[in-house]
Amino acid sequence: MAANVLVLFNTPTDTAAFDAHYTETHLPLARQIPGIRSTTLSAGPIGTPQGPAPYYMIVQFGFESMAALQVTLTSPEFGAAAADLFNFAGAGVTILMYETRDA
Repeated sequence: MAANVLVLFNTPTDTAAFDAHYTETHLPLARQIPGIRSTTLSAGPIGTPQGPAPYYMIVQFGFESMAALQVTLTSPEFGAAAADLFNFAGAGVTILMYETRDA
């Protein structure tokens, strides 16, 4: 089974500063994390069937397996990216990890 990490960023006060830091600093750090097979970013506003969601951006990282993801969590590159969250995600962030299977 494959595994994913889903990162839900709450809406920041200053979206321009968030975007600049994410694009110029955080994403390059995240791209150095070993074991990531795919990266997908949301494009545009995020909604629910009832209306707007409290999230500004959703990012999904794909991994070969949960075992591969667990190894990644101990890497220095993951540590650097995780530490950087405090530099721009002050509005809050939720990180979910899960295995996937075909339905």
